[in-house]
Amino acid sequence: MPAAVLAGIGSALPARIVDNHELSTRLDTSDDWIRTRTGITERRISGPGESTADLAVQAGEQALRGRGADAVVLATSTPDQPCPASAPQVAARLGLGTAAAYDVNAVCTGFIYGLATGTGLIAAGIARSVLVIGADTLTTLIDPEDRGTVPIFGDGAGAVLLRAGEPDEPGALGPFDLHSDGGQAGLLWVEAGGCRKRLTDVPAERYLAMQGTAVFREACARMAESSVTVLERAGWLVDNVDRFVGHQANIRILQATAKRLGMPEDAVVSNIHRVGNTSAASIPLALHDAHADGTLIAGHRILLSAFGAGLTWGSTVLSWPELD
Repeated sequence: MPAAVLAGIGSALPARIVDNHELSTRLDTSDDWIRTRTGITERRISGPGESTADLAVQAGEQALRGRGADAVVLATSTPDQPCPASAPQVAARLGLGTAAAYDVNAVCTGFIYGLATGTGLIAAGIARSVLVIGADTLTTLIDPEDRGTVPIFGDGAGAVLLRAGEPDEPGALGPFDLHSDGGQAGLLWVEAGGCRKRLTDVPAERYLAMQGTAVFREACARMAESSVTVLERAGWLVDNVDRFVGHQANIRILQATAKRLGMPEDAVVSNIHRVGNTSAASIPLALHDAHADGTLIAGHRILLSAFGAGLTWGSTVLSWPELD
């Protein structure tokens, strides 16, 4: 059975940078308050007419580098429209013809779910190569007056190209560990906009609502549990892990999760200070930045883990490959 091997990576960010000082001019907050609680100093905000698909195409082009793909899996909770999915449009704009293309919505865990889906397509022989993109413009779902969410979220996209390969070669993904708990959906959700409750004029129903303390607690516990499970399945010890790339939700969540795992803080990869929480784009953006600056080098053993609305969470591992 073929394995899914990481063969390319790309990223895209909106041009507009909004730093903490700018936010403090219109919200009851400060640079110090935001940095000490989240680790964020700035974030990117999509401009008028700049959509999730636009960012996804840019990231996908970088990951492909002129190569093709048999399928596109777009992890997003902010598609360009409710129907149809955005992935087919992204595939068409990337020149991938009639490649299979569909969206996956697991919010901040979406990229891990997308990797698992791409791995399954390759293992089943349905595709020889899969472009997995995590892209979100979550700032479009944020109440602009809510100081609890505005400082946290940013927009962006990250992409990886998976190809069929051998399970023991560098870049091979897996095993995976995936979970959900719909009974706690109300901890982090947008209530209105679907068929159960149509869009309303009540801000509390059409903007993202978050119970921050409960989400923090669940994220640390679930990411740690999932990480332990996937390491056991891979036959790795925590000491075998060179880098931990978790969902970039909050620097304190990343640090607390690493501490639960008994992992040194310098193993934690983070770019949250400059991009904020970019939902499904978070992990591929962090991977791209860490690869570009040399934090990730060929041979590094990498643990990936994420937690998001749904609730959803999951993890996987890989050995970092040589990439152009």
